[in-house]
Amino acid sequence: DKTICESFDFIFDKHPDSLAVVVSHQNVRLTYKAFQNKVNQLAMGLLAIGVKPGDRVGIWSPNNIEWCLTQFASAKIGAIMVCINPAYRPSELKYALNSVECSTLITASEFKASNYISMLNELAPELKDSQAGKLNLNALPHLKNIIRIGAEPAAGMFSFSDIMQRATDAHKLELDAIAATLHCDQDINIQFTSGTTGNPKGATLTHKNILNNALLVAQAMHFTERDKLCIPVPLYHCFGMVLGSLLCVSKGAAAIYPSDSFDPKTTLEVVQQEKCTGLHGVPTMFISELELNNFSDYDL
Repeated sequence: DKTICESFDFIFDKHPDSLAVVVSHQNVRLTYKAFQNKVNQLAMGLLAIGVKPGDRVGIWSPNNIEWCLTQFASAKIGAIMVCINPAYRPSELKYALNSVECSTLITASEFKASNYISMLNELAPELKDSQAGKLNLNALPHLKNIIRIGAEPAAGMFSFSDIMQRATDAHKLELDAIAATLHCDQDINIQFTSGTTGNPKGATLTHKNILNNALLVAQAMHFTERDKLCIPVPLYHCFGMVLGSLLCVSKGAAAIYPSDSFDPKTTLEVVQQEKCTGLHGVPTMFISELELNNFSDYDL
């Protein structure tokens, strides 16, 4: 019956110096104490640009530390995080953002063959003449803030680094005040169905829903704070976000992300390097790992 942020802070208090997150491709290693500090920074940065409890905050990105921080920072302020498939094309992005009325979008710059900044400018040509935080876009009427992951801003957008520097003492007081109002039955996350037979449907989930989903699977896996889970599956999907990231936090375990997208060689290298005790994947991922010519060389 806890909220996600209550559970997160409870685990932090118990295991401040334990390893919380490793993002191998970004050379990021954070203890629970360091992770909590960054989550709070982002939460206060979002408050600084006007994000309020109940607002929809979309994230359109492959796996990275910014995704991990956004998951918990949005929960801290009672905002509803909207998971957006990193493979979406402009028309799909427009549908997703408008159908749930996203007011803020956190976006990568690019991923594989997709240039997210170009696609956003294609959807909203007004961006090039817009001021960050004061958007008025015909195609995306609910969107007021776009945050570009990284240190470089783009026309009409904040940079993620800038948002991380905006916290003040007043925002800390606001964050604490919001925490006191949150409860476990509030909506906290929207995930989209695949949309194979029509447009994707946004499924709205509560703190209690996804936190207990994570906790029960952690128990089924016999996970403890001594475990390390390798997560090569995408965070935008329930598998990565709930049964990966949130599962680890529910037990004080370490979440290990080997790359921004799945690569069998990299995944096994990271399992070996970090001495992971758990490995997530779908059947095709395990098959491609087992079929590596040098599979027997890895110490798993």
